Amino acid sequence: MTLKAIKTRIYPTTEQQEKIIANFGYCRFVWNQLLDMQKQRYADGGSYVNEFGMNYLIKCLKQEYPFLKAAESTSLLHVSRDLHHAYQKMFKEHSGFPRFKSRKFPKQSYQCNAVNQNIQVIDQHHLKLPKLGRLRFKAGRQPIGKIKNVTIRRSAAGKFYAIVLIDTNVEVLPKTSKVVGIDMGVSDLMITSDGIKYPTIRFDKRLSKKKHYWEKRLARRRQQAQAAIAWDHHNKVIEPRELTDFKNYQKAKRMVAKYNEKIANQRDNYLHNATKKLVEQFDVIKIEDLKAKNLLKNHKLSRAIANQSWRKLRVMLEYKCVWYGKQLVTVNPRKTSQICSNCGYDDGKHTLDIRQWTCPTCGINHDRDINAATNILQATE
Repeated sequence: MTLKAIKTRIYPTTEQQEKIIANFGYCRFVWNQLLDMQKQRYADGGSYVNEFGMNYLIKCLKQEYPFLKAAESTSLLHVSRDLHHAYQKMFKEHSGFPRFKSRKFPKQSYQCNAVNQNIQVIDQHHLKLPKLGRLRFKAGRQPIGKIKNVTIRRSAAGKFYAIVLIDTNVEVLPKTSKVVGIDMGVSDLMITSDGIKYPTIRFDKRLSKKKHYWEKRLARRRQQAQAAIAWDHHNKVIEPRELTDFKNYQKAKRMVAKYNEKIANQRDNYLHNATKKLVEQFDVIKIEDLKAKNLLKNHKLSRAIANQSWRKLRVMLEYKCVWYGKQLVTVNPRKTSQICSNCGYDDGKHTLDIRQWTCPTCGINHDRDINAATNILQATE
């Protein structure tokens, strides 16, 4: 059995939307209360309260704040688990201290467990969710299997999604006895050792005009709204306006988020198709262990590198290889593009404008990227 997450677009009614937004607030309130308690205990010299201790504190919060009883109960338990994991990550990986959550953050979500058939797939277009009842949904594939939990999410564009985690059987793909090395690039997304190049598609440039149209209006309307807010404060208005009160500003903000989301969806779809094709064709896939965070420091190429989503590509290959019984190997990328894959001669560092070079020892003319992919294929680590 394998855990898979199916992302579905849900279409809640006005009443259901109000319940979802209210539950976002309940979870956010509990997170902030628990985090504040942890910080106060630390300041007073006390010890950290673990997940089970925070679960008991949630019961106390429900008695102190009766409105929390309207929340989906298992979603509050996920809050304590998430905060516990955030502290563990801080202690082990030094990732930074957990921060308080704000209602102004454009992306909101909560998670609830499947208990006593409270989450069900009624038919091909309807889900039953706790506290919400029957909702219409649309997805590329049906969530078939034992449902473990569901995450309700609202995107920055105002769309609602339900990510259903299911325990299901995944058929292992047939073995091909083929091995491939893959070089990541900017002009081409991936270059395989057998000479196939997956082209780079700049989805951000395809929608750049429409996105820029609304970005200009967003900047201007934000400036106008901030000027109006400053006028309210200067004239000591009893209830000064906030940015959320300006409908034109909010509309422009949603439109920019809409195009950002569309660009991300198109890129994800392209990566899913490319990685599935690789997993179907090869039993062992070797890729270079790139540190994208360091490469993004090159300001001339940072936007193009970010568009490639190398990290997401690697993550997709990792879990798909596990699902379908294939193997993923990471290789140190050092000198892969400057060593001759035929004789092993080191020709030194090449600038990015040099796409082909000839080995002075064996005389073979190399395509820079295919040569790097071949070196990755031949690497032992």
